[in-house]
Amino acid sequence: MPDCLREQIRFTVDFIRNTGYSDTPEAALIFGSGLGEIARDLVIDTSLSYHEIPGFVKTTVESHAGRLLFGHIGSHKVVAMDGRFHYYEGYTMKEITFPVRVMHALGAKTLMLSNISGGINPEYRAGDIAVITDHINLMWDNPLIGPNDYKLGPRYPDMIEPFSRRLIALAERHARRLNVDLKRATYTSLTGPTYETRAEIRMIRKMGGDLVGMSTVPETLVALHGGMEVLGLSLVSNECFPDCLTAIDPDDLMERAAIGAKGIFGIFKAVLEIGGV
Repeated sequence: MPDCLREQIRFTVDFIRNTGYSDTPEAALIFGSGLGEIARDLVIDTSLSYHEIPGFVKTTVESHAGRLLFGHIGSHKVVAMDGRFHYYEGYTMKEITFPVRVMHALGAKTLMLSNISGGINPEYRAGDIAVITDHINLMWDNPLIGPNDYKLGPRYPDMIEPFSRRLIALAERHARRLNVDLKRATYTSLTGPTYETRAEIRMIRKMGGDLVGMSTVPETLVALHGGMEVLGLSLVSNECFPDCLTAIDPDDLMERAAIGAKGIFGIFKAVLEIGGV
């Protein structure tokens, strides 16, 4: 692999093109923990395992399939990560966000993110779906730290609207049509892999956080750096209320994620079909 990030991206894109993939995807999707069920609703033309792709690291989380999918949602061409990389797996911020750079270089102008999260807003219940309107970065790192390549994006990306108002409005319109109570949420990202303490949950709630998780923010930052439009949907997998906190069973979270995956896919599909993405 070349040393320069821009050359690394080009090298990986050339590799993918040489496998026979010649389409220009309209959107890039990332399926979060337990949300791989979304992939079943995709028309998949071809796929590559992450270990085959130059510059992609290995996913170590069991609920992440570790495949880059190329296919369609309706008539819309998409590229999708069936499983993401996490900071807590021991990778650098640049490593976990490299796939976003590649999908953008393949032609995707929109990034659609999904995750599961703990609901710390007392109005949220397990199973709710929320559209992310803002985020709080408590990961104490940023994938844009270091020398900036102006051909990839600006030195100081603006964060006044990290998640597209246009796409949020489309998601909410579709949810109303389906009589789905789509929440609006500020998502807070921590490093993990430990879950949050009662004190941390109280702090995040006072800061304005509604949801807490271990992903999404790094990918959003890199997408914005490249000029992509971002939509984020989060499935509330468990309720995190500090005064009645109970131990979390990861298997329960995965079961809830599998149930909620169809709702997230439905919103993604509608945004693609009616939004001109």
